[in-house]
Amino acid sequence: MKHSSITFPKPGFQALIFDLDGTVVDSMPAHFESWGLALADHDAHDVFPEDVFYAMGGQPTRDIVKALNEKHGLSLDPDAVEVSKKHHFLNCLDQVKFVDGVIDFARENHGRVPMAIASGGGRVEVEKTLRTLGVRDLFDEVVTADDVENGKPAPDIFLEAASRLKVEPAGCVVFEDAPAGIKAARAAGMEVVIVPTHLNLA
Repeated sequence: MKHSSITFPKPGFQALIFDLDGTVVDSMPAHFESWGLALADHDAHDVFPEDVFYAMGGQPTRDIVKALNEKHGLSLDPDAVEVSKKHHFLNCLDQVKFVDGVIDFARENHGRVPMAIASGGGRVEVEKTLRTLGVRDLFDEVVTADDVENGKPAPDIFLEAASRLKVEPAGCVVFEDAPAGIKAARAAGMEVVIVPTHLNLA
């Protein structure tokens, strides 16, 4: 996926923090497919349409399952659905491609400033995605939903990334595509570069 309308930050930033799905990699179709398969594993059909999936982009799997339970009167086990979803996503990695403008900017700044991934995904999926695409070594730190108590839109994951990079939040620039992540980065007191997608252009 290419994005020609990204407004890249001016020099002066001290660190770069990147969301992963929909920002560094175009993985949302693979995630949507894996969600459908995971919910079907637990006899939950037609409860997570595509528009709702994209509206909840960036939120941890367990939080989404809890929201689906509340909305539809279900009793899905968030941990069990997360295991199923993880399994199916790892089988869909061949569908994942780079978001060219963002990955190019990350490569240009590798070794110049500290960089981190801050993803609402789980550790296994995030690490596997980065390693499969050969870019894990670009990032000094990888922070996932497994590392913080509160997922996006809470600022925890970005604050944790800044702490690990040893940079004050005000010196960090975040690349994000999802509304929850944009809100989280702003709540952390960081500059945000919005990667244009149908998540935030609707």
